[in-house]
Amino acid sequence: MKQKLIPDNVRNKVKNIVEQFNTISDIEYIGRFRGKFLYLDRYDYGKKTPTCRLQYNGDFNNWDFAIFKWSSESYDPNEFLFPGSELVDGTIEGAMRAGIEAYSRR
Repeated sequence: MKQKLIPDNVRNKVKNIVEQFNTISDIEYIGRFRGKFLYLDRYDYGKKTPTCRLQYNGDFNNWDFAIFKWSSESYDPNEFLFPGSELVDGTIEGAMRAGIEAYSRR
């Protein structure tokens, strides 16, 4: 089964949300698209690091979330035992807020 691409209008909306979020946050996120997935990476200490992956389901406010796990160096859609998991709400903003908590600079 071929993966569906995220439509251009949705990609543009995502880019705007990420850019706007970056203006109000100390963390800078970068979104990259691959097939039906949006990967959210962030810059930490001048280095790009993976944070989470969102899967587009056709509903802009209900993306499937997967956190990046350093222990396996993979995205895990079944992992919800991490700081900030309560912020995952199906939105891109929720995913970015959860990523900040999950990988805070304590």
